[in-house]
Amino acid sequence: MSHDDHHAVVIPAPGPEFVPHTVAHHFSTPVQEFQAGKLGFWLFLATEILLFGGLFAAYFYFHELFPETFRVGGEQLDWRLGALNTSVLLLSSWTMAMGVRSAQTSQKSKTMIYLFLTVLGAAGFMVIKFIEYKAKNEHGLICFGHLFDGYDMASGQVSWFKDYDGVMAGVPHGHMFFSIYLTMTAIHGLHVIIGAIAIIYVMRGTAMGRYHAGYYLPVDLVGLYWHLVDLIWIFLFPLLYLVP
Repeated sequence: MSHDDHHAVVIPAPGPEFVPHTVAHHFSTPVQEFQAGKLGFWLFLATEILLFGGLFAAYFYFHELFPETFRVGGEQLDWRLGALNTSVLLLSSWTMAMGVRSAQTSQKSKTMIYLFLTVLGAAGFMVIKFIEYKAKNEHGLICFGHLFDGYDMASGQVSWFKDYDGVMAGVPHGHMFFSIYLTMTAIHGLHVIIGAIAIIYVMRGTAMGRYHAGYYLPVDLVGLYWHLVDLIWIFLFPLLYLVP
């Protein structure tokens, strides 16, 4: 057997609506390709956990320093919108899991439907988050137009924190809670957008018949990413909306 023949491993398509998958040349078997891809992605997810771990550490540190600020700041958030977003993400996690399962069983149409519903969930989450941000902007708790203006020496606050209604006037460093809130939710929101783009990319491959029982690794990996995004929000919701 030649060197090229050794690496020309092809996974046959289970039906006419699917296409065969050729194992990458640097892998000897489909199992090796799958396990290597899965391990590499888990390592990537570990870096994501480290990123959010630092943000959670900052939350707990400043919460300990300014407990009253976090209590009053948390009261300015609408827990009902937070709970609605939690429900949306939990439902999207289920549709993503069903999408992966459908790909594993070569159900092309079902895979497309479940992935599309997951993207709808991501869009719904961002719409609700926009509504929240809009309200914070209107009350001067996060003025997005002044987000990068720096520190305001006259008021002794960051320029993006105006607090038109004076709800944080009685606590020290009133902007601190909203700094943590915006940083954590904005980075998480960015991950939601990235996840939705990745799902759309996988939907394109699904429509082309690339993913089936013999090869569904990209669908599986995107599913892992989406579940991590959902899991992080499950921690963010109580810490930001309920605990303070």
